[in-house]
Amino acid sequence: MTVDSRERNATRFKPRWIRRLRLGRRILSRRWHQSLQFRAILVALTLTLCAFFATGSFMSHQIADRLFSDRLNQVLAEARTDIADVQASFDASDASDRTEVQALIDSTMGALSMDSEEAGRHWILIPLDRGAGQSFVGVQTQSPWMTSASVPQQLQQRVAEGDGTYWQPASVRMEEGGAEQPVIVIGDVVQLNQNARYGLFFVYDFADPQITLNSIHAVLLLSMVALLLLVGTIVWYVTREVVRPVSSTARVSEQLLEGDLDVRMEVRGSNEVARLSRSFNRMADNLQEQITQLEQLSTMQQTFVSDVSHELRTPLTTVKMAAEVLYNAREEFDPVNRRSAELLHHQVDRFDSMLSDLLEISRFDAGAATLDIASTDIFSVIYDVVEAAGPLVLKCGSTLTVRSQLTRCVAQMDQRRIDRIIRNLVSNALEHGEGKPVEIYVASNENAVAVAVRDYGIGMREEQMTKVFNRFWRADPARARTVGGTGLGLSIALEDTRLHRGQLDVWARPGEGACFRLTLPLVRTQALDPDVPNPLPMPPAPVLADSTAHVTDTGSLALTAQVDPFATGTGSHAVQLGESSITATPGALETAAGSAAASDQPGTEAP
Repeated sequence: MTVDSRERNATRFKPRWIRRLRLGRRILSRRWHQSLQFRAILVALTLTLCAFFATGSFMSHQIADRLFSDRLNQVLAEARTDIADVQASFDASDASDRTEVQALIDSTMGALSMDSEEAGRHWILIPLDRGAGQSFVGVQTQSPWMTSASVPQQLQQRVAEGDGTYWQPASVRMEEGGAEQPVIVIGDVVQLNQNARYGLFFVYDFADPQITLNSIHAVLLLSMVALLLLVGTIVWYVTREVVRPVSSTARVSEQLLEGDLDVRMEVRGSNEVARLSRSFNRMADNLQEQITQLEQLSTMQQTFVSDVSHELRTPLTTVKMAAEVLYNAREEFDPVNRRSAELLHHQVDRFDSMLSDLLEISRFDAGAATLDIASTDIFSVIYDVVEAAGPLVLKCGSTLTVRSQLTRCVAQMDQRRIDRIIRNLVSNALEHGEGKPVEIYVASNENAVAVAVRDYGIGMREEQMTKVFNRFWRADPARARTVGGTGLGLSIALEDTRLHRGQLDVWARPGEGACFRLTLPLVRTQALDPDVPNPLPMPPAPVLADSTAHVTDTGSLALTAQVDPFATGTGSHAVQLGESSITATPGALETAAGSAAASDQPGTEAP
């Protein structure tokens, strides 16, 4: 199982809510990047929410503080009054035994209990001195469910150790069986005449302020929702009025990009949007006029080139025939006339090649170039090119090597055009290779085949690489050339590659040589997949091979016997022939030898 399949399976078995969350995140991200109106509304709502949250938090804090402070001041005043009354009642009594003390407490605290329901409070009397005297009484509470445990231990300790009235918030059940409610517990010390110290604690209900605060929070929340809806509606309307003309402009621009030059924007009113629409329409009018003029000029240029090329073809044929006669009879001339006949012959051939290139360019410009598609083995095309380049290989003093791990690769192509592309690349490599080796690499994958021609000559600079496919451009016009050229070869090669829906790339470094890579789809209707790596890197790494071929003295291709790959420990051999060689894995030699034998060309040696 591959890594991709494991990732897909892991994604498939993730919980549904996680998949939905990721889907929602992708949808929001897509809307954020594609819709200006959605972005404006979302930003406005986010900023409004942050502002309202900060303002609401401040207001809630201030309101809660005010409610709590007012209620606290009120209950503190009540508690101090009641504690003073209790202490006065205890001071006025001369109770000495437990019964009298208990009666005093009951009568004194009973008076407080009468007002407890209206005041929303409960009292608890807790002895602070755990003595065993005859006047000692235990914990006294107003309600049976409320015990000394209802008073926080920290508050009890503070009351016992301090001198004054103390309070502390807590949560206590104010009714039997009821839920705990927020309360304030207030405590102070009271003494009987026997110097017995008791802590008197009042538990005040604070549920009403909390209910009021909750109501205020609910009002603030509803206000926030209403404000968000209002702000969202306002921003949506405003942005719609602004984004709508922008969307219209984008739609019209796309139609212009698709070639509909007659489309225009609708103009309404005299505001900024209207001025934008009028300016855009004037720009479209100027653009349409310029494009029309350029099309007319291009048509005139194409017609001129085509007509001139056709018109020159007839006189050129006559001149070429005359030049051939003079060239064949040059041995009968004196040295000056002989040299003139040779120059005339070569220049007429160059002129004929130039006219052919111009005619081909005119066909590309007119869109009249067509393909004669057939399933062809790319190696048969390469072998033909190598054989035809034999005389140039001998003249340049280079070695020409074909390197591949394939024995056969069939692709749908126009053999004549692919032959012309590879022939042009090989000729340029030999011409600019400075006598150094030239290598042809072949590789393929599931949907494409790549052919790279690599030389180790003068190379090119980066700015030259950007112009190498321009028409009539040469890397060094002042440099002496081995073969004539018009500067149209690579332009024609690029157009032929586009017809095949392929790709032609270049790599070069000054002093390190250059590499041109032709990539073709195996099936004409299947375009190259940009996500699939190219079969050949740029530049390709050398691949050792096991068979060779060379050019004979007559300029034909000769295939030698296959070399035993196990003769040495290196696993590969190279027969130094000094001319041209074809290198392939075992089996490729037999295929090439069979093709060469079938052609039965004179001067070809059988293996």
